[in-house]
Amino acid sequence: MVIETERQYKTTWAFETGDEIVPGRTVQTLLGGGERYEAYVAWNERLMAPTVVKILRPAAAGDERARRSARREGELLGRLQHPGLTRLFDMDIDGDRPFLEMEYVEGPRLSTLIRRHGRLNPDQAFPLGRQLAATLHYLHAEGILHLDVKPSNIIMGPVPRLIDLSVAKASERAAHTNGFVGTDAFMSPEQADPARWANIGPRSDTWGLGATLYQAVAKRLPYGRGRHEAVGADRFPQLVEEPALLDPARHSPGLSEVVMSTLRRDPTERPSITELFDRFDDLAAQAGVGKVRFR
Repeated sequence: MVIETERQYKTTWAFETGDEIVPGRTVQTLLGGGERYEAYVAWNERLMAPTVVKILRPAAAGDERARRSARREGELLGRLQHPGLTRLFDMDIDGDRPFLEMEYVEGPRLSTLIRRHGRLNPDQAFPLGRQLAATLHYLHAEGILHLDVKPSNIIMGPVPRLIDLSVAKASERAAHTNGFVGTDAFMSPEQADPARWANIGPRSDTWGLGATLYQAVAKRLPYGRGRHEAVGADRFPQLVEEPALLDPARHSPGLSEVVMSTLRRDPTERPSITELFDRFDDLAAQAGVGKVRFR
């Protein structure tokens, strides 16, 4: 009872290199974390390879809602198979240390590249947009909305990986959402104000993809940054502000046009993910990066 009470107020496991997270997985390094979880690169003794162990923080381990969310994410990863997603190797949500164990993909997050090296050029943005659109197309075909597309959820590599399905929802469930879902700066208007728009759907991910690429090529958001503790438009400027236009001369006319089309406030006016794939594929071909879809 005393141990359980202490755990409720403990925000981190504070594992160090060599510590055993769960049997057979020892810490190599802390990878990152979120409000409810920590992520470690761990050595898996059975696989003889590094993996990512995403473990609920001690204070969240006894929270049934947090466990349900982790279980849902694990079940999704277990049934989804796509080159743009990471594989699930193991999970245990019922133990004292609820965790998911996933494929470790070596490479920086897009957010890290933007912070360290600045803007992507169009030759980099076109294939990135195409691959992310392909991954989202697959998720939507499986009846899943990601709802948290952002630079920190993209691992760059030969095939960019879209990670973190912790807030992903089945399409029919998302349509009835009445609370915020996602990350403030990358939420579509309908995610930020579902009571007004009442139509969270695949084009919500269109917005997230567009806002992500906008930041990648401009190194800023398309609108002002809100205050998380505020409400309404003070928290979500995208509810009232028009996105700042990308300069076609600097970012290429084709890229500016397609990215701006994803940020229309009315979701019915945004292109579908499939349309985005085709547009990025055409732009990649025109830039000499290569076309992958022939028809």
